[in-house]
Amino acid sequence: MKIGQLSTILKDNPEFVVPGILVVLIVIGGGFGVYLAEHNHPGANIIRLGDAFWWAVVTITTVGYGDFYPVTEVGRIIAIFVMFSGIGIVVSVLTLLSQRRLQKMETRFRSMTEVEPRLGDNMKTTIKNKIEVIDTITDEDFDTLLVMIKGLRRTLLEESKISYKCTRCGNVYDSKPKYCSNCGLDLSQEI
Repeated sequence: MKIGQLSTILKDNPEFVVPGILVVLIVIGGGFGVYLAEHNHPGANIIRLGDAFWWAVVTITTVGYGDFYPVTEVGRIIAIFVMFSGIGIVVSVLTLLSQRRLQKMETRFRSMTEVEPRLGDNMKTTIKNKIEVIDTITDEDFDTLLVMIKGLRRTLLEESKISYKCTRCGNVYDSKPKYCSNCGLDLSQEI
């Protein structure tokens, strides 16, 4: 990966920079801390700096192979800090990913549900005007308003559907069938 690609990724995803920096700092700090606490202790199995960093990476990722582990009290306290930090960072990254996905879904849903200006706009305006003065309208106007609302609903529902129609008998389908269930016409070539 080139530096230019890395900077582009970081610019596009600034919310992941802080967790990434925290992971690096905790691995370095935890690795050095455990190494300093363990390397001279009898019975310790973390005696090299490379082993300490390996232990820190395995611990922060919550894998915990068990090949290296601290035996001193100070080393175990550092281990607790690294473990909880790893869990916290994983949760925060998952939250960021979930939030990003939710925002994309909301944007897609909003674009699908926004109504473009159509012929029904006059009907919508009339309905809005009647609703504003609903306490003064007569029963006949109220019945007319209900009919208009139902008509607008039907119009919007029909416009939102993608329907397929048999050219022979006129039967309408919501999804594209292979054959017409009414007359048996092969619709895969007709529609």
